[in-house]
Order: sequence, then structure tokens, then C-alpha cells
Amino acid sequence: MKNTLSLIFIFLFSLQFGIAQENSTGRKTIFTFKIDENIDPAMNRRVQLALEAADEKKADLIFIEMNTYGGAVNDADEIRTMILECPIPIYVFIDKNAASAGALISIATDSIYMAPGSSIGAATVVNGADGAAAPDKYQSYMRSMMRSTAEAQGRDPKIAEAMVDEKIAIEGITEEGSVVTFSASEAEKFGFSEGQFDNINDILIAQNLENAALIEYEISTTEQIIAFFLNPAVSGFLILIIIGGLYFELQTPGVGFPILASLIAVVLYFIPYYLNGIAENWEILIFFIGIILLAIELFVIPGFGVFGVLGIICIMAGLVLGMVPNQNFNFDFVPAADLFAALLTVIIAAIVSVGLVFWLTPKVNEWGAFKHVTLASTQQRSEGFTSSFYAENLNGKTGKVHSRLRPSGKIEIEGDVYDAYSRGEFLDEGEPVIVISTEGTSLKVKKWEA
Repeated sequence: MKNTLSLIFIFLFSLQFGIAQENSTGRKTIFTFKIDENIDPAMNRRVQLALEAADEKKADLIFIEMNTYGGAVNDADEIRTMILECPIPIYVFIDKNAASAGALISIATDSIYMAPGSSIGAATVVNGADGAAAPDKYQSYMRSMMRSTAEAQGRDPKIAEAMVDEKIAIEGITEEGSVVTFSASEAEKFGFSEGQFDNINDILIAQNLENAALIEYEISTTEQIIAFFLNPAVSGFLILIIIGGLYFELQTPGVGFPILASLIAVVLYFIPYYLNGIAENWEILIFFIGIILLAIELFVIPGFGVFGVLGIICIMAGLVLGMVPNQNFNFDFVPAADLFAALLTVIIAAIVSVGLVFWLTPKVNEWGAFKHVTLASTQQRSEGFTSSFYAENLNGKTGKVHSRLRPSGKIEIEGDVYDAYSRGEFLDEGEPVIVISTEGTSLKVKKWEA
């Protein structure tokens, strides 16, 4: 028994010693994530979350796998700033492309590695609508960022600036009239790359980091849910619920379920876009102003006029603007396709919603759930229901006008006085009349000629 316990103790001690020895070797932790889509608010958020995750994992090195044609300048600037301020060294591996905003982000990293056949550069700012070069104030801003970023990381600022401005000529590199775009070999030759490698593993081997612990960033379940609700098809479905819920609540006030469904849809619609920096506070405010204007039109002001029209416009505008990353109503860098897709999604969803409302409204009263909260039945006379205070046997009775009918007044039948009204004609006191209907609280009469 003692021998057995001794063996167990020796084994546990050896295991603990082995772990301590492995930790003492300084095994590195390398964190990787991808920038493989357009640079936009969603990518901005992904980079932020990835860098936070790398810090939580106490990574020794961060590797970015880059393949992008660029995107929004403001988001690229924010990503560049996060990289420059990150205390953990950051390397980038350009798998295929690092164009425009991708070039700026790459230059901000500590080391650049490129795959054979990849490229970096072409950072001229273009409009999202037509792809034409943006005004010089945007080019100047981009040149400044490229120059200062290259200086911060020990790269040639003149070359970085020439990636934006076609007017800059650098002997042996570029002539006036074209911006700089480096191939993998050119980037290595002119000091913008540390070398060419087929993949990250080859880089790690070259850096004697093949034994490092490699951690790949995984999008959390929460972020996956947010991404799901950013899908235009899902956004369109939520718009259906928003509009349909508002309509049915107005038709059956006090029920609660339609307006609750509408409010939940509003939250699920705007929150994902807001968290990704696409929907701004003022865009959400425009939507709710539209709701208020529509409510004023329906409940305060009779008819449907200016408030109603403005309300609908504000609601539609809030939904559309919430889907596109415009900067204070500036659409210069919003791709025309994205703007058109947002507008089309909202319009189609609104049309389908209205169509469903008209189709479902007659069927709603047939649903068992709504029969408990709405008056869906009709009270028929044949079932004993009547709104008349008078017996039906007064039909056909004759009498005379007791007080002038203009067209309502009083008549006298067999000594009893009744409220009555004519079919629009004026009848003087004493004229003979005959009862033609007993519906309502008055008798309907006409002039009687014997």
C-alpha cells in the first residue's frame, strides 16, 4: 500500500514539475483573427472585440489575416488607432488584398507579411455612390493618416502617401499619374513587408514560434445573434411586425399583444444596427418622432393630413437610415448598392405589411384568441336584438304631426306622442303621417294621403 501511494505521489510531483518546466520555457500565446470583409462599422466592432479577447487571453502576439478591398475611411481610422494603441505586438498576413482602408490598417501593424501574389496599396478615397475619387479634403485626410501611420511604424511615409495621391512621383517606384500598389516582392524590396510566406504557420516557423499556443478568435453566440438580425431579410420581417402590430393595436386598442409585438420588433431591429455603429441616436429619434406624429394625426387631429404624411415619412426614413452607415446624413461613402438595398427592403416590407393587414383583418375576428378580447359577433333582429324603443306593431299606424318635423319632431298616434323624423321632407303641425319604420329611438314616417 505504501509503495502504491509513493508511486502516485511521485507521478503527481513529476506532472506538476513538467507543467512548471513547460511554463518556464516561455511558450508564447498567439491570437489570430480575420479582416476578410469590407471595412465598415460591423468590422470595426469585430476588431474591437477581437483585441479585447486577445487581452483577456493574455496573448503575447496578435496575427491578423487580411483580405479586403477597403471600405469606410472613418472605420479604418478607428481600427488603425486601436492597433497603434494596442500594447500587444500585432502582425498582419496579407493573404490576397490589402487595398485602400486595408492598406492603412496593415501599415499600422508592427510587421507585414504577404502571400505570393498578394498586393497592398491603392488607398485613394472614392465615393460609395459611383466609385469616383472623393473631393480633395478627403484625400488630404487620408494622405495625412497614411503618412503619420507609416512614420509611427518606421516605414517610408512618402511611399505611404503615394498610395493615396497619384500626383506624387518617387524615382524607381512610381511616376506621376498612378498611385502605388505593391506586389508581395515589391513590398519586401521597398521595406513595406518582412517577407513572403504561404501561410501563418510558415511565418511562425521562421520566427521560431512553431510551438506557440495558437488561439483563433471565435465570434460569440451573442455576436452571431446580432449578425443574424442584421440580415436584410430578417430586418424586412421585423418591419412587417412593426407596421402590422401598430395597425392592429389601433384597430383593437387595449389588447396589448399587437403593440407589444411591435415594440419587441423595434428593439430587435434597431439594437443590432446600433451596437455595430450603423444606426445613430438621431436616426432612432426620427423613427419615434414619426410614431408620435402619426399618433397625433389619428387621435388628436380629425382626418388625415400633414401630421400623418410627415409621420409616415419619418418612420420610413428612420428605418432606412438605421440600415446604412451614413455620417450625419452624408452618403458620400455609402455604396449605392447598400443604400438601394436598404430602401428596397423597407419599401417592400411596408407594401407587404399593408397587403397582409387588409388580407388578415377580416380573418382576425375568426381566430379563437381574438374572440375573447374583441366584439366579433353581430346582433341580429332575428335573434331578439333591437335598438328600437318602440314595438313593431306601430308599423303602418297613422297619426298626425304634433310638432313640426324639420325633418325630426313629434307625432301623435291614438292620443300618444312619439319622437319621429321624416325622410327629409318638412311636415307642418296637423299633417297626416304614416309610420314606415320603428328602428332606432324615433319613428320614421312619411306624409299619408288617404
